[in-house]
Amino acid sequence: MPAETRAPQGRVRNTRRSVVIADRAADWGIRIGGIFVILAVFGIMAYLIQVVVPLFWGGTAGDSRSFPARPPGEAVAVPNPGGAMMVLDEYRTIAVELQPSGTVTLVHLATGKRVPGPGFDFGGETPTALARSPSGRDLAFGFADGTVRFGTLQIGAQTLPASALTADAEHLGGSDYWKEGAFYRSLSANQLRKLTVETALEEPTALEEGAAAPILALDVRLGGTAERPTKSFAAADAAGIVRLGLGETATNLLTGEDTTEVAVSTLPPLPPGTRIRALLVTQGADQVYAAATDGTLYRYDTRNFEAPTLAERRKLFPDGVELTKLAFLAGEQSIVAGGSDGSVDVYFRLPRPSAGTADGYALVRAHRLEKHEAAVTAFDASERSKLFVTADASGQVWLRHSTSESTVLKLSSAGKGAWSEIALAPRDNAVLALAADGALAVWEIEVPHPEASLRTIFGKVWYEGYSGPGYTWQSSSGSDAFEPKLSLVPLIFGTLKATVYSLLFAIPIALLAAIYTSEFLHRRVRSVVKPTMELMASLPSVVLGFLAALVIAPVVESWISAVILAFALVPLTLLLAAHLWQLLPQALALRWGGLPKFATMFLVMGAALLGASALAPAFEALFFAGDFQDWVNGATGSGVPMLALLLLPLSVLALSWLFRRFFGDAYAMLLRGNPRAAGLLELGRWVGFLLLGGTVSWILATPFAGSGLDPRGGVFGTYVQRNTLVVGFAMGFAVIPIIYTIAEDALNAVPEHLRAASLACGATAWQTATSVVLPTAMSGVFAAVMIGMGRAVGETMIVVMAAGNTPLIDWNLFNGLRALSATIAVELPEAVRGGTLYRMLFLAALTLFVMTFVINTFAELVRLRFRRRAAQL
Repeated sequence: MPAETRAPQGRVRNTRRSVVIADRAADWGIRIGGIFVILAVFGIMAYLIQVVVPLFWGGTAGDSRSFPARPPGEAVAVPNPGGAMMVLDEYRTIAVELQPSGTVTLVHLATGKRVPGPGFDFGGETPTALARSPSGRDLAFGFADGTVRFGTLQIGAQTLPASALTADAEHLGGSDYWKEGAFYRSLSANQLRKLTVETALEEPTALEEGAAAPILALDVRLGGTAERPTKSFAAADAAGIVRLGLGETATNLLTGEDTTEVAVSTLPPLPPGTRIRALLVTQGADQVYAAATDGTLYRYDTRNFEAPTLAERRKLFPDGVELTKLAFLAGEQSIVAGGSDGSVDVYFRLPRPSAGTADGYALVRAHRLEKHEAAVTAFDASERSKLFVTADASGQVWLRHSTSESTVLKLSSAGKGAWSEIALAPRDNAVLALAADGALAVWEIEVPHPEASLRTIFGKVWYEGYSGPGYTWQSSSGSDAFEPKLSLVPLIFGTLKATVYSLLFAIPIALLAAIYTSEFLHRRVRSVVKPTMELMASLPSVVLGFLAALVIAPVVESWISAVILAFALVPLTLLLAAHLWQLLPQALALRWGGLPKFATMFLVMGAALLGASALAPAFEALFFAGDFQDWVNGATGSGVPMLALLLLPLSVLALSWLFRRFFGDAYAMLLRGNPRAAGLLELGRWVGFLLLGGTVSWILATPFAGSGLDPRGGVFGTYVQRNTLVVGFAMGFAVIPIIYTIAEDALNAVPEHLRAASLACGATAWQTATSVVLPTAMSGVFAAVMIGMGRAVGETMIVVMAAGNTPLIDWNLFNGLRALSATIAVELPEAVRGGTLYRMLFLAALTLFVMTFVINTFAELVRLRFRRRAAQL
C-alpha cells in the first residue's frame, strides 16, 4: 500500500498586535494626511478667489438723497449757458454752488440746508464766462469788456477740540452743526472737524488795449512751483478771437508783496461765424483746444508762445451732431467729447508724422463709450483716475471709466429731468447733480477698482501715449497723473518664455545624462555621478540668481560670440570624439570604458570651450560683421550666416534621412566586417554630411534672407545684459537635477529582461536604450519633465535677479522678461492691502496656481496613458 503523501502546508505566522496597530495607524495617517493636503490646496485656491473676486464687482451705489428746487424768491438767473459750478469737500459734508453771477451757496449734503457763502463782488458787473481748474480751487471770470479776473474758492478743514463748538451752534442732524459760516462735524467725544469756505478775487486783467469784445469761453490752469506759481488761461471773445495768457507770480523778497505779470498771445483766427462751445488749455500752456458747436475741434500748438500755430482741425462727430461737452480727464492727455446724440468719445494726441498736421501730432479717437439715450448735458472728471461722470437730457447719470470703456454705475434719477451740472467728489465716493431750478441729488458710491476688468487684464487696451492697443504692465510711477496698466498677459508670457527657454536648455542635458548614466556608465562611476547631480538641487535659487546676475550675465555679455559658438562646437566636438573613439583597438576601448572614458568627455568639452573662445573673434567677424550687438540691432551685416547656422541641424537630419531611405541597406552591408574600417567609414560619412549640410544650409539661407526672413527681430534682437539666455542657464542649472534624478530612476526601473531580449536580437546598446528602455520608462520620464516644468514655472528668485524684470512680449533670447512669480515677490510688499494692485497680484498668484494645476493634471493623464501602454510589456 503506497504511503500517503500530504500536501505541503505553509508555516503559520501570527502577526503581532503592535504591528497590526502600527500598520492601520500608518494607513489612516496617510489617508488623513492626504485629505488634509487636498483640503489645504483647495483652501489656498478659495482664499485666492476670495481676494480676487472684488476686482470684478464694479461699483456699488449707497445712500441717495434728493432735495427740492429753490423757493421762487431764491431763484438765480443763469446768464451763462455753462450754468453753475459745483464743488464737494473730500469728506462729503458740504457742496459749494457757484453761480456765474458770483453768488456762492453752501449746501449741507445730509439735510439739503442751503446757507449763503462768501461770494465774489464784481462791482456790479456780470461775468459772461466762467471757468475753473480741475480741482475747483482756481477760477477765472470773463466780462463783457474783454477783461478776465482770477479768483480762488477753497474749502478749508481743521481738526479742533470738542470745546470749540459752543452751545449756540445750530444742530443740523446727526453729528453736524452750523455756526457763523462754518460747518462742524463731531468726530469723537474730544474732536470735531470744522469746514469753511474762503474766496478771493484778483484785479481785472485786460487782454487787449482799448475796446474789446465780450469773453464767451474761458479755461484756466494753475502750474509752476510753490515759489513761482503760474496761471495759464485761454479766452475766446464774441469776435471769434482766441487768446492765450500766461501769468507768472513773483514775490518781492524785501516787501513780501506778490506781483503777477501776464503775457498774452493771440492765436491764429478761427473761420468766420465759428461758435465756440468749449475752450481747453493745458497746464503747461503748450496746447489750446477750441471746440465749435458743430463738433469741429481746432488744436493750437502754442509751444512757441510768440508764434502759435493752428496745428490741426478735426471733426469730432458726424454732420448733424452737435458738441455739448468737452473736457480733460486727469493728466490732461485725454479729452472727453459729449454729443447731442448721446455719444461719449475719448481722444488723445499721438505722434503721426503722416497725418499732415503742422506739428506731426494728431488727435485719435481711442475709446468710444456707451451712448446716452439723449444729449449729454453735464460732465465732471475725477482728480485721481480716469473715472468721469456724465448726465444726459433725460436725467440719466452714468459713472464711466475711460480706459476700460466701461459704464461702472448707472445712477437712477427717474422723473428729475435734465441735470445742468454734475460733480464727482474728490475721493470718487459721491456724485452730486444740480438742476437748473436748484434741485439737488446726491449719491454715495463706492468704486474701489474701476480700472480692473477682464478686458483690461487679459485684452488689448489703448493707453494714453501709446501708438495703439496693446498688452501692458506698469503698476506704478512717480507721477500723480499716472494711470496703472495692469495687463497680466506680459507676465504670463514672461513666465512661459522663461520656462520654454530653460527647458530647451535643461531637458536635453538632463535626459541624455539620465540615459548615459543608466545605460552606459559603469556602476562605480554612476554611484558617484548621480549623488553629485542630486546635490545640485540643494543649491538655493537665490544663490543661483545672484551668480547669474553678477557673474554669468557680465561674462556672457563680454563673450557672447564665444557662447553662441560653444552651443555648436561642444556637441560637434563630442560627436567627433565619439567617432574617433570607435577607431581605438577594441581591447583598449573596453579597458578605458569606465572612468577614463568619462573623464575624456570632460576633457573634450573643455577643449571645445577653449576652441570657442579662441575662434570667437573670427566667428564674430564672419557671422556678425565684427560686432554682435550691432548685428542683432540690425545696424550691420545680414541674416544669412546665422540663418544658415540655424538651418544646419535640419539640413543634416534631412540628408541623413535621405541617405538611410535610399542607401541604408547597402551602407549597412559595408559596415560589416572590420570594426576599424567601419569606424573610419562612419567618421567620413559624418564629416561629409556636416560639410554638405553646411553647404545646403547656406544655399537655402540666401533666398530666405532675400525674401525678408531674418532671425533678427524674432529670436535674436536687441541685447541687454540680464536676459532670457542668462535665465535659461541659471534656471536650467536648477531644473536639470530634478529631471535627471526622476528620469534616471524611471529608466533603472525597466526590467532587465527587456534589455537582455533586445541585446540578444542584435540591437546595439544605443538602440536598446532609445527603442526599448526609453519607451517603457516614458511615463516616468514624462513625469520628470513635467515636474521640472512646474519648478521652472514657479521659479522666483532667479527670474527676479537675472531677468531684468521688463514686461515685454517677444521671443527675443537676448531681452529680459517679467514673470508672474517675480512680480508677486517684488511688488506685493509695497502693495496697499485691499487695493487694486494688491488684488491684481493675488490674481497673478491665482493664474499661476491654475497654470500649474492644468499642466500637472495634463501631465498626470499623459503619464497614466504611457503607464498603461508600458504595463502590456
